[in-house]
Amino acid sequence: MPPIDLTAQDGVRYDVMAIGNALVDVIAAVDDEFLIRESVVKASMTLVDAQRSQHLYSRITNPTQTSGGSAANTAYGIASLGGRAGFIGKIAADDLGNIFAADMKQVGVEFHPGAHSTTEPTGRCVIAVTPDGQRSMSTFLGASSLLEPSDISRDAVTAGAVLFLEGYLFDRDAAKEAFRTASKYAHAAGRKVSLTLSDSFCVDRHRDDFLKLIKDDVDVLFCNETELQSLYQIEDFDTALSRLREDCEFGAITREKKGSVVISGDELVHISAEPVDHVVDATGAGDLYAAGFLYGFTRGESIEYCGRVGSIAASEVITHVGPRPLVSLTSLLPIR
Repeated sequence: MPPIDLTAQDGVRYDVMAIGNALVDVIAAVDDEFLIRESVVKASMTLVDAQRSQHLYSRITNPTQTSGGSAANTAYGIASLGGRAGFIGKIAADDLGNIFAADMKQVGVEFHPGAHSTTEPTGRCVIAVTPDGQRSMSTFLGASSLLEPSDISRDAVTAGAVLFLEGYLFDRDAAKEAFRTASKYAHAAGRKVSLTLSDSFCVDRHRDDFLKLIKDDVDVLFCNETELQSLYQIEDFDTALSRLREDCEFGAITREKKGSVVISGDELVHISAEPVDHVVDATGAGDLYAAGFLYGFTRGESIEYCGRVGSIAASEVITHVGPRPLVSLTSLLPIR
């Protein structure tokens, strides 16, 4: 486990400073006929351009609009657990950008935006929810994908005990360099760097760059079983896990119903999945697992406790539609 309470370090104002896609989630109830009429693939996530995003936005009614994106959800989870979180992301000076910034403040996450984009509007994810609870997502990354090194505030990064990087943002070379810049700032100040791989397809596209980042800069890696196997191109889980232990100090690998495995040096702990009556929507489970793990990690807790809090946070979010908890996660923390 970490040798000290990381939140007690000089200059630390946040448990976690997250960097990721700054998106506005636009959630609306629709019927199945809407999906057919608008050619939306049910229960999928599809990347769309600005014109398509605006078209779908114009066709829905009474939407709920909140700040979103994977790392933003993790930051929200930290705040819900009673921790302190910040977020770095890129938006434009437009209505959706204002919505994102205001919602971040509302949920208790301090937003540190980069320079406003002048070429792309703020990113948006139109989430069509059918009566059966299925979420069909049409995502326009917009300004969020244009993050570059100059958008990274050294002061903001070093104010976090742990830097948390979102793998979804890793597609562009400028964003990769932004990750390296932020990691350099964090380590120079004695902070820890964590990364979530986000998606196996993202790993397939950038495997060599991910491996270099993990070996050179990452202290804590979050991924699921499929992403781990994709990273090392190894089908056997235990063999892939052994490779990770050579490359990274800490790791947390989720395995759905099998729970998760957390590692620290020679220590390996299996964490059971928290029982739930019915899985309604798995969106955000990995994001909230990372939030729970990092909440314990920044406080010097054992990796077993970190993994258990991660599992508890993930179990709450999968019991309802939406990637954020509906109750304060502080009420679910295990008794120690």
